[in-house]
Formats: sequence, C-alpha cells, structure tokens
Amino acid sequence: MTATTHPSAGAAPDVRLASARGRWILSCVVLASGMAMLDGTVVNIALPTMGRDLGASLSALQWVVNAYMLTLSALLLWGGALGDRLGRRRTLMLGVAWFAGASALCGFAPDEGTLIAARALQGVGAALLTPGSLALVRSVFHPDDQARAVGAWSALTGVAGALGPFLGGWLIDGPGWRWIFYINVPLAALVLVIAVRYVPESRDATAADTPFDQVGAVLAALSLAGVSYALISSSGGASALSTGLPALLGVVAGAAFVYVERHRAAPMLPPSLFASRLFSAANGMTLCLYAGIGGILFLLPVQLQVTVGYDALQAGTATLPVTLLMLLLSARAADLAHRIGPTLPLVVGPLVAATGVLLMLRIGPDSSYVADVLPAVGVLGLGMSMFVAPLTATVLASVEPARAGLASGVNNTAARVAQLLVVAGLPLVVGLSGEAYTRPSAVNVSFHRAAFGCALLFLLAAVVAVLFVRPRHVRSRAAEAPRPQCRSHCGVGAPALEPGDER
Repeated sequence: MTATTHPSAGAAPDVRLASARGRWILSCVVLASGMAMLDGTVVNIALPTMGRDLGASLSALQWVVNAYMLTLSALLLWGGALGDRLGRRRTLMLGVAWFAGASALCGFAPDEGTLIAARALQGVGAALLTPGSLALVRSVFHPDDQARAVGAWSALTGVAGALGPFLGGWLIDGPGWRWIFYINVPLAALVLVIAVRYVPESRDATAADTPFDQVGAVLAALSLAGVSYALISSSGGASALSTGLPALLGVVAGAAFVYVERHRAAPMLPPSLFASRLFSAANGMTLCLYAGIGGILFLLPVQLQVTVGYDALQAGTATLPVTLLMLLLSARAADLAHRIGPTLPLVVGPLVAATGVLLMLRIGPDSSYVADVLPAVGVLGLGMSMFVAPLTATVLASVEPARAGLASGVNNTAARVAQLLVVAGLPLVVGLSGEAYTRPSAVNVSFHRAAFGCALLFLLAAVVAVLFVRPRHVRSRAAEAPRPQCRSHCGVGAPALEPGDER
C-alpha cells in the first residue's frame, strides 16, 4: 500500500495493530523516537573522548550537550503544534530528515564550534519528530488497539534506550565517537521509506484556527540561551561583563515571555494551566527530579572514565541497570499509584533515588563495579522507576482531559529545561572548570560534591510531594478506563482527582 491510498487527514483512525500495515507504522514511530533517545543516552558517554580528540574545554563540552537541549526545549511545544496543523506524518518526516542531516554534520565536525552548531540543529529536528511519534500512534490506530499500540511503543522505545549506552560505548571504543552520529543517517533513511509507504497522514482540523506563538517561542529560546551562556561562561572563567550581559538578556527575555504568555490570545504556555495547584506542584517536582537525574548522569560517565579508568563501553554498560529497572518496574509502579494514589510513590521514589546518588560517594579511583558502582546505579534506577510514571500520571490528572496533551508537553519541556540548566550550572557550583575534567583528582572531588547536590534535589522533590500531592484512592472504574501514557518507556494510568485537588 502506498501513501496515495491513505485515508484523508480527517478520517477516523482505523489501522489495526495486528495488521502488516500496523506493524510497519509501529516500527516507523519506534525507530524515529528511538533514534532521538539513542542520541540522548550516548553523547554523555562520548564527552571525554570528544574533549581529547577536539582539544575542547569543559565549557565547550557543556555546550555540546546544551545546544541540543536548548533548541529542543524551546521548540518542543511548537513542534507538536506544527504537526497538528501541517500533518503529523509530514512533520515527523521533516524532523527525521533534519535530524539525520544535522547528525551527519556532527560526525563531520572538524572543531568544537561546528559540533556545537550541529548539535543545536539536531535539537530542532528532535523537536519536530519527538511529539509526532506518539501523536501518530494515537491518531492512526483503531481505538480498540490504541492502548496496546502505545504500550508497545513505550516498551520498544525503552529497549532502544537500554541499547544506547552499550551501542554507544562500542562505537566510541571501536570506529570512533563520530559514528554515534553517523549511525542516525541509515536509521533515518529507513524511517522515511516506511513513512512514505505505510503511514497515513493525520492532523487536527481545528488547529488551523489557532495562530502560532512565534513570539513566545523566540523569547523562551532567548531566555534559556542567555542564562545557559552565562552559567557555562562563568564555569570557564569568563569576565563578569561577558557573563552579566547574557544573564541580563536571559532574565529580561524570561520576564517578557511571562508577560506575552499572560496577554496573548493563544499562548504557547497558557498561564491558566498553573491555576491548578497540583499541576504547579507536579511540574515543580519535575524540575527538581530531572535536574537531579540530568546532573548525576552528566558527570557519572566522566567520573567512571577519568577517575576510575573505565573505557567508553564499560562506562556505558555501567549505567544499564537504571534503564533495565525502569523497563521492568515502571508499569508496576504505575499500577500501584493507580490503586493507592501517587503520594507514596512520589515521596518514597525520590528518597530512594537520593540514597542511590549518595551511594555514589563510594565511587572513586579504586572502586569495584560490583561493590561500589552497581549498588549505586541499582538503587538510583529503583527510585526512578518508582516516581517517573506516577509523576506523569499526576500531571495528566491535574487538568481536564481536553488539555492532557498540552499538560504532557509542558511537563516534558520542564524536564528538558531542568536538564539544560543543571548541565550549564552544576560544573560551576562544584568547582569543575576549564581543563579540570581531564584530571582524576579534580573530577573525583567535584563529582562527590555534585552527588550531594543532586541528592538534595531529590529530597526537595519529596518534600513538595508531601506538602502538595494529596493521598487518595482511585475508584475501581478508573482502572478500567483508557489511561494516558507517560513520556518514558512505561504505561501509566492517571489517578483521578478528588474535589479540591484541581486548585
């Protein structure tokens, strides 16, 4: 079947998951989202090797990570809106082709400046393809198959995340770090072929009546770029003037963004969402939790390679238990939260994760993987598997069903922004700057300081859960209803709200 026989964009979803066409569509969206996930998991492992090969400073390596996160964070909501208007298949294909081209540019980059610019372009492509992959699952499969299709998408994308550290480490130690980017090109070509042949177009017929919030997107990007530049430049020893001006620009742009969003008829980030106290609290938790995750997983591969002496493959494989535990336990945590309410998982999960991060204080020059590294990453993965799914469910439950997609997009953006800012600011806070990331003694001291800081972020999230997420039981009939899925690789049911929780 070719694209010419696809149903119209306004047709009801009718593709069955068990059909050959359904399997091809699922393969397409899994490969697309898995490609972006692979890239996100392997770049951190490659940082020490990139730094040695390009002669890059720590601030340049921070930008290798943050250039991608910056454009992705700023444009993620915009990418979802574009798919609703222009067509989700078209936007997905544009994002995949863009991502592949930027990936090739990353691989060919002769210096750190070119690599950073290419990573920023990669983030644009990811902002187009990331919202579209799950949106296509929901828009083309028959309603009776949507829950199973989303579950399969979640599980298979999770497998891609699990393979990322292993595959990335093998490529870095084998043909070289540039191949973590080159590998995206044939994957993207396969996605495009499948999309053209098998994936029907779909769009939101009402979205054309809502204008784009270009001003909001530009102001958000300027704010994040200004603050990130100031933080990274400070850790690189730049002068107060050269960091103060970007910081001021970031603050002014942020204030202008808030003003524009409050007064715009169709804002990118509707302030009315935050009228829900539960929504605000859940997103506050998201900022704390994903800052903690982003910070520790940014520096852990550096600690393992520079201080402990692992190669890239060993460092990538060392963190594999985190993903495996998420795959095995997240769905169970979602079901538990659906039965007993999210409060207990959202309190205990961050506390367990904080314990795992504190166990990383034992990781040093003479560490054993079995005695020191494995218990730490295992406990961290256990804590994450307890809170990731219930957190997403709480976000979705905090707003009316019609706004669940927007709420999920805002929460996803909050997670990206948290990781962006912690990568920019954490090395400055822990005293790791310049070429210090190449010295084992300096990395070891800074990593231990970072572990304390990230543990405090997890503890703060648990406090927010205690204060603002109310315990409640979910009615049995809610368990039988179709349940929203989290942005991670696990299915999650949104717990029902009790009167008063929406405010």
